[in-house]
Amino acid sequence: MAFEFPASFRFADSHEFAHADGELVRVGISAFAVDQLGDIVFVELPEVGSELSKGASFGSVESVKAVEDMYAPLDGEVVQRNESVLDSPEELQSDPHGKGWLLMVRPKDASQLETLLDSAAYGAKVNAS
Repeated sequence: MAFEFPASFRFADSHEFAHADGELVRVGISAFAVDQLGDIVFVELPEVGSELSKGASFGSVESVKAVEDMYAPLDGEVVQRNESVLDSPEELQSDPHGKGWLLMVRPKDASQLETLLDSAAYGAKVNAS
């Protein structure tokens, strides 16, 4: 199965995405990661006001197969979390790049986005596996 990813998104090797949205960055997990997890039953996210550190775990997603940590794609402060996904984890499965976003983050250094894979490089990596 070949996956397509929004051109404006950036991706971490650990399958989280970051998408600049004005002064904030929307964070979530990729459609590839969602597909690998299978049926998602629970999502754990940090509270608003929490500080994220690039590469550090910020929460977890639990499926019928496994519990996986999610890792921050950049440093910043959580300004909003998607309560809808917490209530209905299936939203993450049906639309991971849209309604299934996880966090809105105020980045400490927006240039960290440039260190992430662009959609073409990420797509080549996951579609080759």
